[in-house]
Amino acid sequence: MNVTLIKKVDGRINRTTGLKVTTGLRVTAYCRVSTDDEDQKNSYESQKAYYKEKITSNPEWRYIEIYADEAISGTLDYKRNDFMKMIQDALDDKFDMIMTKSISRFARNTVDTLKYVRMLKEHNVAVFFEEEGINTLEMSGELLLTILSSVAQQESENTSTHVKLGLKMKKERGELIGFGGCLGYTYNPEDNTLTINEQEAEIVRLIYEKYLEGFGAESISKQLTKLGIKTPKGKAVWCETTVRKILKNEKYKGDVLQGKTFTIDPISHKRLSNMGEEDKYYISNHHEAIIDEETFEKVQQIMKERNGGRSASRKVGNVGRKYPMSNRIRCGFCGSTFTRRVYIFL
Repeated sequence: MNVTLIKKVDGRINRTTGLKVTTGLRVTAYCRVSTDDEDQKNSYESQKAYYKEKITSNPEWRYIEIYADEAISGTLDYKRNDFMKMIQDALDDKFDMIMTKSISRFARNTVDTLKYVRMLKEHNVAVFFEEEGINTLEMSGELLLTILSSVAQQESENTSTHVKLGLKMKKERGELIGFGGCLGYTYNPEDNTLTINEQEAEIVRLIYEKYLEGFGAESISKQLTKLGIKTPKGKAVWCETTVRKILKNEKYKGDVLQGKTFTIDPISHKRLSNMGEEDKYYISNHHEAIIDEETFEKVQQIMKERNGGRSASRKVGNVGRKYPMSNRIRCGFCGSTFTRRVYIFL
């Protein structure tokens, strides 16, 4: 029995043809910064300039366009447009190697890091992490990559914890956090204050007046649309839910409730309504009110009555919202509520 050694080919092999690749290594780079402040912008431009010079100065490499995402978190791969374009281009055999500063620049989620690295490896595309000195096409790189990407994910979670702690302290001091806009108020980000916008405030007052007159949220939304009044987002058509949110918003009586929603984890960044999972902070008399407290509380009481209770998956004691006199006429003998019915006789 004879055993003949067939030596491996030095260099790269084209996985499609099986032939040795004789052209220069096609190299690109991926850069990312997670915030848009001035220092990060400088870092962003510096990264791109650094990699372009590094790749073009190597005679054995061929420069391919650099991919870069600005002010995007590394935990959200689907929001990084250039990152996803780079992955697709790699699968389309447009380059042979990706250079990046570190694992945390590539991704801060261990699962995503390994998923994309393995996907690229199957297509013979290497990822070289400079700080860690890891080339993913080398067999020894997989274990080390798993460990270091786990460390990067833990770093992201620790950062999230510190940010949450800082925001909690600000809320305890009564500072306004994460204001997303409110019809009737103008927000000043420099001192976190709210001032009344009289033109918009008139719309808010009109909504509350109409509701107290007996009109429901659906009816009010139709009236606002008919009057040609723009929504808070500048649209021509009002929705019932928009009116309802305005009627429920405590900011109109000068108060602020913070912590209405919370983030599940720093990886998915998914937000849910806070039903008691996290602390809430109620700030009274935070700013000038558009609606007086008595009017606001009266509206809340009417909304509570109109929502009614629930019994056997059916609303009980529901006050109609579509017509002013809905559920307001009762039988003098049994107390039952009269309901509105339309009959068509042919």
